[in-house]
Amino acid sequence: MSYHWNWSVFLQPAPSGDATYLDWMLSGLQVTVALSLAAWAMALILGALIGVLRTVPGKSIGRGAAAYVEVFRNIPLLAQLFIWYFVLPEILPGGTEFKQLNPMAQQFVAAMVCLGFFTSARVAEQVRAGIESLPRGQRAAALALGLTTPQTYRYVLLPMAFRIIVPPLTSEFLNIFKNSCVCSTIGLLELTAQGRQLVDYTAQPYESFIAVTLLYMAINAVVMLLMRELEKRARVPGHIGSR
Repeated sequence: MSYHWNWSVFLQPAPSGDATYLDWMLSGLQVTVALSLAAWAMALILGALIGVLRTVPGKSIGRGAAAYVEVFRNIPLLAQLFIWYFVLPEILPGGTEFKQLNPMAQQFVAAMVCLGFFTSARVAEQVRAGIESLPRGQRAAALALGLTTPQTYRYVLLPMAFRIIVPPLTSEFLNIFKNSCVCSTIGLLELTAQGRQLVDYTAQPYESFIAVTLLYMAINAVVMLLMRELEKRARVPGHIGSR
């Protein structure tokens, strides 16, 4: 094999002169983590709300929530990203203010919103499945005790449902880190984009993408450890995830 390996390339100064290529990679890692965590917080809140609306009495509310899920779950992520970044700023009232932001801020906000809405539709289905897996007697007993419907969800259904769906939520949490690499298509310098930029400047593709792969694996390992600990603490005997 004629390829010349050069792992010291990461310590070489980047063209900007004030950083090394390793600094580029670490900067991309920071953007990936910040983007994914912000989008996950948005997805978890929206997904929980939509998942609850899919299970409340009332056909119109359920149908509206189902339409939300179908729209954001079935349109490809890349198409949604282009819509949020290129199309909506041109037609929404606040588009002018958005376009006046720093380009990096524009890319970050559009990517966060896109990932948040896309993932929230998937989280909503997990929440709905968790609620519907509970015995119907729990809802009936809560209402018989005088709790209102919001109180029934807050104090009875959601605490148990979220304990049950920790394993599938872990998969969605991991997916949002992996899906973040799509955001490089609008110019966001996240981890994958920094890896490609390093290849363009150094012509060392193997070292670059091996490093990118290892960093993604490190992120996934940390997430898995944290979510497994959460799963252990949240287990309920007789339900999914219990031993």
